[in-house]
Amino acid sequence: MRLVPVTDADDPRLDDYRGLTDTALRTIREPAGGLYIAESTKVIARAVAAGHRPRSVLVQERRVEDIRGIVGDLDVPVYVVPDDVAESVTGFAVHRGTIASMHRPELPTVRDVIDGASVVLILENIGDHTNVGAAFRAAAGLGADAVLVSPGGADPLYRRSVRVSMGTVFQVPWTRITDWDAAVADLHAARFDIAALALRDDAVTLDAYVADRPERVALVMGSEGDGLSRTVIDSADTVVTIPMSGGVDSLNVASAAAVALWAVKG
Repeated sequence: MRLVPVTDADDPRLDDYRGLTDTALRTIREPAGGLYIAESTKVIARAVAAGHRPRSVLVQERRVEDIRGIVGDLDVPVYVVPDDVAESVTGFAVHRGTIASMHRPELPTVRDVIDGASVVLILENIGDHTNVGAAFRAAAGLGADAVLVSPGGADPLYRRSVRVSMGTVFQVPWTRITDWDAAVADLHAARFDIAALALRDDAVTLDAYVADRPERVALVMGSEGDGLSRTVIDSADTVVTIPMSGGVDSLNVASAAAVALWAVKG
């Protein structure tokens, strides 16, 4: 790594980190630049271990040694800045002291991601980055082999998703679905049972489903407001519901994913 002291918040070399609190700006800039932002040494370490390449690192002066063991052998500029410069550039207090601008890896195909998998989590139009990150953390912690994300869903590599997932977005194989019908065909060709988590009168309860679960299962979770689309429900092999009580009909999508994964993997 190359240590580069920077004391001017307007230095153009820090542009990747500028205004990170502006969601609209990041949504436009990140895909166009092929970049995403990783916060904290733990998250950056997981990204690098997964083979992702940093374009640069912004580190506060007191945290230089923390990052040395992660990117010390890489040819990457490490911009060392005072605390006030870090806060001025990013728009928030960088409590963990380290942020990296990472090159986005090329996403694999659905076929490649599900090859050899037995449990797949599918997120359809999950719009909240926190929920996406929490769902990935559940997938990693509860044994999902892969995650598929619909075209309209939030970006798993958006910095809030990455942070909430604790970097597990880098350890669970995932890709974005480009065409639902083609993804269904790929899943069926690989002998997956597509289980849609939805509220429907003819739905099978989760405990009944796992009592005689298919060998390969794809659990599909719907959006926070409307749930799964009619297209997804109609193309599912099974509709599954989590039995509820106390007058509550459903769980937060990330919580529901955790419950369903625990039951299926158990």
